[in-house]
Amino acid sequence: MSEPLLDRHVAFVGALREAGLPVSLAEGLDAARALTVIDLAERETLREAYAATLVKRAQHRPGFDALFDLWFPPVISDGPPEPAPDHAARPVLPNETAELRDRLAELLMGDPDDPAFRAFARSMVGRFGRVPAAGNRQSWFSYPVLRALSPQTLIARLLDAMLAERGGVPEALARTQISRNIRKFEEAVVSDVRRRIAEDSGIEKIARTSVPPPIDRVDFLRLTRDELARLRREVHPLARRLATRLTARRKQGRRGRLDVRRTVRASLSTGGVPLTPRLRPRRPHRPELVILCDASGSVAAFSHFTLLLTFALREQFTKVRAFAFVDTVDEITAYFRPGVDVLDAVTRMTEEADIARFGRTDYGHVFTRFAERYADAIGPRTSLLILGDARSNYQAPALDALRRLAGEARHAYWLNPEPRPQWDTGDSLASAYAAIVPMYECRNVAQLAAFVEDLA
Repeated sequence: MSEPLLDRHVAFVGALREAGLPVSLAEGLDAARALTVIDLAERETLREAYAATLVKRAQHRPGFDALFDLWFPPVISDGPPEPAPDHAARPVLPNETAELRDRLAELLMGDPDDPAFRAFARSMVGRFGRVPAAGNRQSWFSYPVLRALSPQTLIARLLDAMLAERGGVPEALARTQISRNIRKFEEAVVSDVRRRIAEDSGIEKIARTSVPPPIDRVDFLRLTRDELARLRREVHPLARRLATRLTARRKQGRRGRLDVRRTVRASLSTGGVPLTPRLRPRRPHRPELVILCDASGSVAAFSHFTLLLTFALREQFTKVRAFAFVDTVDEITAYFRPGVDVLDAVTRMTEEADIARFGRTDYGHVFTRFAERYADAIGPRTSLLILGDARSNYQAPALDALRRLAGEARHAYWLNPEPRPQWDTGDSLASAYAAIVPMYECRNVAQLAAFVEDLA
């Protein structure tokens, strides 16, 4: 492997790690070995070789592809960038736009993997995507390209042409194919814009800003509605992976205590010398779990997902009971019984559970009320898990009530979805509560999965 290629390989693997993809040293070496047995001139073969050795989950593939296109672009611009065109001096003529749209329609009817498809996208970025900026500089954007060509407005025209040309094709199938090809064109435009910005500003800079982290690395407090829906679909696959890992860990764990009677009996065959100690079978401890979760709007996404994951792993615990609160507390275990739809459980909890009086979080009142109503839920085999940001709207913290609850439990943990630098700011009581119950930063699914694995 040549030195320039090796440098680019190391930088690419480092960019993947920085973007949140788990790439080990051994996997990086495997990828380097793969480069020695493939044709490096075949870009797609190079992409798949890297993907086969470095990408372990489907959810990591979009980020991998975006970074691959930056570090191994299909084309490289020749020389320094040309000056930005004077759009006022050269307006886009209607007949020119019509011709370009006709060409786009022709390509959308064909194979999106055709090199001409991406070549057209690159030429359109060069024609419409360059926008003058301050200081005699220029920037690249995908919006002017898509606005000029308006591929979405071609759907009806393309649908009529496809149905007429390919008789017997179901309309739904034709519409799906057209939409997929339009999406691929839009992705090709975005990819080429990203490539041009990388050439102007540096690959490292654009890689840090343009590639979103994997869904399991996105902070709970920053989740969009679509990302939250994706996470909910990930609950059961994640639970299965965790359950398999936990079962394997218990089987491979340390063995039980020495069985003196069996050891002495076995030593009779070796003249009374205990050469082979006999051990008692290990009885793995499965804790009882009590979850006390903040259901207020600021941390609702985090609490809901943690509840769903925990109940999906209920077989790893002897018993699971859950309680939700805003400024008062109520048990919600029944809403998460086996077989219940995820969204139905969350909706019922929000609408039916008696968890709010005035709508402002009050941890102190919650702890006091929980100790009065549900003290029997916590015992010497119980692990108490508190979910929340420890922000109590400047109300009394009720530290004594929390201390009693933590003292009665076998273990107590607090998961806080806020970044640690934000603890103790404003109305946060993080340090005061952390002095009683160990508090852990839990900002994303990766941190949550690691904690649940250790807990179980």
